[in-house]
Parts: sequence; C-alpha cells; structure tokens
Amino acid sequence: MNTKHMHSNCCAPATPHKHDHSHHDDGDSHDHGHDHGVLPSWPRISAALVMALLAEISHWFTPQYAGLEYAGMALAVLAIGLAGLGVYKAGIQSLMQLRLGIHALMAVAVTGAFLIGQWPEAAMVMALYAAAERIEDQAMDRARLAIRNLLSLAPDTAQVLQPDGSSQTMATADVPTGATVLVPPGARIALDGAITAGRSSVNQAPITGESVPVDKAPGDTVWAGSINQQAELQVQVTAATADSMLARIVKAVEQAQASKAPTQRFVDRFAAIYTPIVMALAILLAVLAPLFFDWTWMDALYQALALLVIACPCALVLSTPVTVVSALTAAARQGVLLKGGSALEAARKLRTIALDKTGTLTTGKPALVEWSVLNDALSSADAALLTWSIASRSDHPVSHAIAQGLQVDTVTASTAQDLQALAGRGVQAHIDGQTYYLVNLRWAQDHQLDTPELQQAVHAHSSLGRSVSLLATEQQVLAVFAVADTLRSHAKEAVQQLKALGITPIMLSGDNPDAARAMAAQAGITQAEGGLLPEDKLQRLRQLQQEGPVGMVGDGINDAPALAQADMGFAMGGAHSTGMAMETADVVLMHDDLRRLPDTVQLSQRAHRVLWQNIALSLGIKLAFFILAVAGAASMWLAVLADMGVSLLVVANGLRLRRIKSKKSAS
Repeated sequence: MNTKHMHSNCCAPATPHKHDHSHHDDGDSHDHGHDHGVLPSWPRISAALVMALLAEISHWFTPQYAGLEYAGMALAVLAIGLAGLGVYKAGIQSLMQLRLGIHALMAVAVTGAFLIGQWPEAAMVMALYAAAERIEDQAMDRARLAIRNLLSLAPDTAQVLQPDGSSQTMATADVPTGATVLVPPGARIALDGAITAGRSSVNQAPITGESVPVDKAPGDTVWAGSINQQAELQVQVTAATADSMLARIVKAVEQAQASKAPTQRFVDRFAAIYTPIVMALAILLAVLAPLFFDWTWMDALYQALALLVIACPCALVLSTPVTVVSALTAAARQGVLLKGGSALEAARKLRTIALDKTGTLTTGKPALVEWSVLNDALSSADAALLTWSIASRSDHPVSHAIAQGLQVDTVTASTAQDLQALAGRGVQAHIDGQTYYLVNLRWAQDHQLDTPELQQAVHAHSSLGRSVSLLATEQQVLAVFAVADTLRSHAKEAVQQLKALGITPIMLSGDNPDAARAMAAQAGITQAEGGLLPEDKLQRLRQLQQEGPVGMVGDGINDAPALAQADMGFAMGGAHSTGMAMETADVVLMHDDLRRLPDTVQLSQRAHRVLWQNIALSLGIKLAFFILAVAGAASMWLAVLADMGVSLLVVANGLRLRRIKSKKSAS
C-alpha cells in the first residue's frame, strides 16, 4: 500500500502533490481536483471560522442567557453555509444513495451535533474541513506551476547559423533538427545538440548534477538549459524542443505522478465501514428494543439517538489535525518541512533511501583536496605562489577552488600578466618573464609531457573522482592539483543513524562512477551507482520499489523525476537546491543537515503511535458507550460528556508531539 497518498483533509491540511486529483472515492463523488469556483474562498472560510468560534462562545453563556441559544445556532448555520454547504448536500445525497464516504461522514457529524445542541462543534468541523481542502488545492497549483516553469530554463530563442555565415534569431520551437545554433559565452544553450565548432567549459549541473563544469570539444553532446561559460560554441541541433532532455525530465515527473494509484484517505475508508455499521445498529436498537425489551418506543428512539451522537466521529475529526500539526511543528523546529500528514505517515515505512551525491551528500562546491610537486627543481612554496598567481585571476570554478585552497602569503606572490584562456585546456600567463600554464591533462598530452610519473599521479586522483589541474611550462609539468567535491560534515553520522533504524542507504549520482564510489565510501555507503541521467535514476527507483518503500534525497532538477517517483522525496533546501526539487519533494531539509533524515523517520514513528492511541481511545470509549446504550443506561448529557471528554483527551495527547526536540543541533 502506498501510504504517501493516504491522508485525510479532516486530519491535516496536506499538500499531496503526487496525487491523481481526478479520482473519485468509492463513497462520494469527492473530486480532489477542485474547480476554484467550487471551493469556498479564503474570505468565506475565514468568516466561517470566526462565526464557528462565536457560536462556541455564545454556547458557553446559553445557560445564563437563554436568548443566546438561537443566536449561536444562527451563527453555526451561517458558518456551515459559508464553508461547507456543498459538502453537506453531497453527504445527504450519498446517504440517500447508501454511499457512505467522507461527505456522508461530515453530514452525519454535523447533523448529529445539531441534534444534541452541539452546533458550534458542527460548524467548526465543517470550517476546518473547507480550509484543509483549499490548502490542498493551492499546493497542487504550486506543484503544477513548478513543472511548467522547468522548461523556462532553456531560452525561448536561438541564434541559427545561416548558409551565408550570418545568424538569424528564431524561436526554439521552430528550429529544425540538424540546424546549427550559435551559443555565446555566458549564455544558456537553447537546444540539445552536438558541438561542431569551439571549445568551452559547460555548466550542466541542472541536467546531470555534475559538481564542476565539463570541458566540451567538437563532437561532445550538450543539453538545453546548460550554461556555456567561456567561448562561443556552434551546436548542431539533435532534438526538437519537445524532445529535449528538459522536456523528458518534465515528462518523467508527470508520468511518475500519474503512475501513483490514488489511495482513499483514512477517514474515507474508516467511514465506509464504521458509519453504516453504527447507523444500522442505531436503527436496529430503535426498532428491535421495544419488541424484545421492556422499552417504550420513545425510550428506544432516545437511546438510538444517543448512540448516534456518541458515534459521531467529531472527536477524531477535531483531534487528528492537532496530532499532525503538532508533529509538523516539531519537525519545522528541526529545520524539516513536511508537506502534510501524508509525508509524515510515509517516513516510518521507508526501507531504502537513495541519495544523490552532488549538493546532497556533498557540499556541491569544488575544493582543493590534495596537491604535489613533480619537479625537484621547484619548491612547494614556489609552486603554490605561482599557481595562486594564475588561479586567482581565472574565472573557472576549478581555478577558484585551487586559489582558495592554497595557503600562501599573497604579499610575496608575483603578479600574473597577459592571462589567456586556452579553450578546453586551461589558462596561461607570464610571471617574471616566464610563461606558465594551469591546464588539464589534454594539454600535457598535446605537448607530449604526459610522463609515466604524471600518468600515475593523474590516474590516482581520477580513480577517486577528482578533477586534475597541472602547473606546467613548455618543457615540463611542475605540479599536480586535485579538486573534488567534499562530503557534508554530518553525512557519515546520518548514514550510520539510518542504518541503525534498519534503512539501507544507497547513492544514485549523475557524476562519474569513480567519483560516486569514492564519495560513497567516505560516507559509509556500500552501494553506489554513478553516470546516471535523470531517466536512469527514475528507472532505478522503480526497481528498488519492488523490494519495499523507497525514499529519495536530492537537490537538483535532475533529481526531480526520482523525487516524484519515490515513496517519499526529500529535497535539500539550502542555497544549492532548486525550486523544482523542493516543489516535487514531500520533505524539505532547510538546513541541508542530513541528520534530519533519521530524525524525520523517528518523528513519523512516534506520530503514528500517537495517532493510533487517539483512534483506539476514541473508539474504545464509543464502544463502552454503545454497551451502555444497548443496556438502556445511556443519556444525552452523558453522550455529550463522553464526546467532549474524548475530544479533550486526544487533543491533549496529540499536543505532546510539539515538545519533541532533536538531540542534535542543526549546523
């Protein structure tokens, strides 16, 4: 059972973005994909809540001021009319057709409360229900808008190269496959294609999740939405806009959402069994008691009415939101934003959690992790000064990482002059009359400087998924610098805690397999897969789900399909996370602290226990009262006392969750 889709609007204002909101439950024509004209507006809902509260206040003073009774009743009727008249009508129609779902449950609750004079309770139940429906509808709109906005990453127009060498601006939708487009430095690539001319580094993190820009040369593939960073490129279009990688990501998200079979809300399923049974028992009591016991017909009707009153599920309807909201509040204090009760319920059932690498297990920022000098003629201090002089003037992210990682006395560093970019290779500069190069291995190979010693050093770093830069002259390579993404400070601790909860962590990364395996080993994850495109992650999630509920943790657009497919999606909510990831996910970790993952699972477990304690308490007392009613010992005032008493007990029990605090402080 996919519990991520199980929630009750009577219980929590959930944001079930992954639901198919076109379904109808078996009990009511309860369309969750509401038309905005059907749902009451926020002003009407707010007015209904105020009137329900005023009705409650007037009810308190009714014994002293009898005239307030009618005023309170009028306020309650008006509140119900503003917030839930449509629901009440649908419930009555369902009862007439013997279809007893959520609307029938609401109608029974409201009618039962009015029959014993508890109209303030009836009004509050209906107003809370309408508010929850409106919140759900708005959350769905935000999720749909996020999906539509994804395609805006790619430009609407492209510069298409003409046969005479000029360029023409065209809408990307009109650019045919096979055409050549010009991409200036700093611009986003408009269409998927292959480079035919030019060399540059391309930031394609939004598509593949790679932590550092990738050097691109003729023949290499580029994706729409990626950013060309250094030099102009000519790209031959290989896919139309509708078939681009971005479009496929959008399609994958939509398919993952649509593939989820809608699950009836808990209250729907509960009402489908509980309500007809109680109503049947009340009818039997009213009809059969005078025949088999020494009861008058009025006594039997009174006891049947008392049974319906105590059977009214107002206590559950009013108390469950308190439990869920208390848990959500406790989570928010820990920097965890849970999107409603469905996410809270799903966390405790996870058996596997898949984690992205870049920006999730790692900081998403390249850093200098190791460097060494290859030539004895150059000291480490001199190599650091020379390299810093060049790297500090380059705008490449890898150069920035090297410059920041080198501990040098910048006062004594010579100034690099005549800095020039070497497309696809690195940069060169003149320092004290000598030309120095900060380049990649390709440059060394082009100049036949890739000695066995250099190849061994580069291979050692590459096998760990590191990007390697070389300080060189025309004659020799002087030093090797290794740059890599770094593990988040609490990632290893979080992985250990997940394992202690019986959850298996695995890594699914778009970065190269060596980098994925190396980083996974540092975090204590034994299973890691790299080189995965968004659709590959999606397929892998589906395979994992055959073995049990799976969570997915990610931060980028490339993770969105997997976040949608997972039984529970977690988005890193810091500076590196995309709005798409946060909208698609069920949970947002605002502090980028992975220790909140096990915290969320533990909170889910505790909230589940409290919810079932409330259910058991409510139904247990109702069962006891049913026995009293059958024995003829029930009374209306006792019914009211029992119903209100249960409500207070379960509300107080639910409020305990607000006191939950993490044992660890977010960093």
